[in-house]
Amino acid sequence: MSLVYVLATVLLTVYGQVVVKWKVLEAGAFPDSWPDNAWFLAKLLVNPWVVSALAAAVLAALSWMVAMAKLHLSYAYPFVSLSFVLVLLLSRLVFDEPLDAYKVVGVGLIAAGVVVSSLSQ
Repeated sequence: MSLVYVLATVLLTVYGQVVVKWKVLEAGAFPDSWPDNAWFLAKLLVNPWVVSALAAAVLAALSWMVAMAKLHLSYAYPFVSLSFVLVLLLSRLVFDEPLDAYKVVGVGLIAAGVVVSSLSQ
């Protein structure tokens, strides 16, 4: 049951990353000059989707705190690297970002590492 909090941390973190990328892409190119770049960020910060991503980050932190109260850090933390796998897949599916063999092998190694590290408790 304690791993549910780790999973919640991962999913909330991934949600936040994907939403921020989506909204930044929608906002356009980052301006080069002040105060345009400050205005760009300010508009993002009040976007309801970005606010939900920030709220997800807070919830992820709270979930992680509960996980840390129940699990060893050295056991739980490798599971957080699953966010790399999910972000890679979602960046391909949602944003049509390139996916090459190096990235696939890299996340495969990460996933294998999570499996191996989960065998010890």
